[in-house]
Amino acid sequence: MSEEKTKKILISASSVFILLFSLVPLLWMLAVSFSGNIDFLRSGRYLITLSNYHDIVRLRNLHFTDYMRNSMIIATLTSLIVVAIGLFAAYAVTRMNFPRKELFVMGVLAVSMFPQISIVGYLFKLMSSIGLINTYPALIIPYVAWTTPVVLWLLTSYLTGIPRELDEAALVDGASRGKALLRVIFPVAAPGVFSAILIAFILSYNEFMFALMLTNDFRARTIPVGIALFQGLHGEIPWGYVMAGAALASLPVILIALFFQRYITEGLTRGAVKG
Repeated sequence: MSEEKTKKILISASSVFILLFSLVPLLWMLAVSFSGNIDFLRSGRYLITLSNYHDIVRLRNLHFTDYMRNSMIIATLTSLIVVAIGLFAAYAVTRMNFPRKELFVMGVLAVSMFPQISIVGYLFKLMSSIGLINTYPALIIPYVAWTTPVVLWLLTSYLTGIPRELDEAALVDGASRGKALLRVIFPVAAPGVFSAILIAFILSYNEFMFALMLTNDFRARTIPVGIALFQGLHGEIPWGYVMAGAALASLPVILIALFFQRYITEGLTRGAVKG
């Protein structure tokens, strides 16, 4: 067998494996969410119903809509704040000269590698001491700190690929650094900024550990934790509700990936190609 043919077989087999690895859990989630009897594999009867979706939206004691609202608000605010911080920081790193700026970027990225479980206890004590437990700021503040390194790294790579002559010309014409960034660099870097917003949104939307430890009811709890804590009668796990909730909660992220994947890919790869 030729090397080229072997390569094609390995690539095809790997692609099929990754596709199945990703799709099988999704298909199982949908199958259970639309099933009126979760033991359909044992009974051999599969009853299609929408009652699970209807119930999780209608039943107020499940607070599904509250969890969704909290997740959307927290993830949106976090992504906007962190991109604003990351854009100014990336501009400073790529356009200004100051000692050890490469070390600064590496240090910021290194901080993000600490496991969440190693700091969540201290974070809980801090939020408790200032009375922020079970509030939006209790999640937004750590989410901003957690996602800033990724956004800074992405935007730094992206801005590196933009010619410095653009903002230098604006400075010669009398513009300040801020105006040069907002009126000249920002329009050019818009795809990278947009991709950074999407990535920060997805990371914040899916986060579980901080949301579990820093919230205690539906007023601030986000959708990943809310679904994990669904309970039925006598404490059993209502798998139909859990899977229906997971399917609905996955929709925003799936839609973002489907409709904006070009911007995400461009934002992640442009700096690497041109830098």
